[in-house]
Amino acid sequence: MSAWWRAALELLLPSACAGCGRAVAERPLCAACRPAPAPALPAPPAPLAAWCAAIAHTGAGAEWVRRFKYPRPGLAGLDLAAEAVALGLARAQARCVPGGPPALVVPVPLHPRRLRERGFSPAASLARALAREARVPVAPVLLARLRDTPSQTHLSRGARRANVAGAFAPRRPAPARVWLVDDVATTGSTLAEAAAALRRAGAREITGVCLAWRPLLG
Repeated sequence: MSAWWRAALELLLPSACAGCGRAVAERPLCAACRPAPAPALPAPPAPLAAWCAAIAHTGAGAEWVRRFKYPRPGLAGLDLAAEAVALGLARAQARCVPGGPPALVVPVPLHPRRLRERGFSPAASLARALAREARVPVAPVLLARLRDTPSQTHLSRGARRANVAGAFAPRRPAPARVWLVDDVATTGSTLAEAAAALRRAGAREITGVCLAWRPLLG
């Protein structure tokens, strides 16, 4: 479903918390239902200058991320609550990114095959919300994903970096200051590899901005 139709449907929803349904002055979540914020992240992997995340990928936060990233296909799977929560968290995070607004917001791209399967890019949706809040342009296709890399979920730190090595390439030049957006970060391997491609395109200060941060376990 198009972003226009999603926005139109959201306007018809009552001003209620997406979690518990109680009336709220400001959607999407009341204070009691807000996921835990992300802790202070470790030092960012090079060449990122900084990185941040809106929430911790645990408990209710992990469930909202799952619902946002993996909706069922078609109208039956439309989950306006999850989309409102994810994009609302992204807009709030835009006001907290270190270093101030960039010249451009760029999402980490999906491989074309994955994009066809999913029907949308979670990172691109988040990037658009961040860009609107920061009042800067967004470039959804500045980066290309050259390989359909396997999921990083069960890989070690070293295997994650090897898995995404050489996976991204720039399609055109990038400005000096960029926000690089992804849905979930763990070690930052994907962000770092995409940031390396942005540096080849001319970016010099790249900040990773994510919806959720999930520490590497084990």
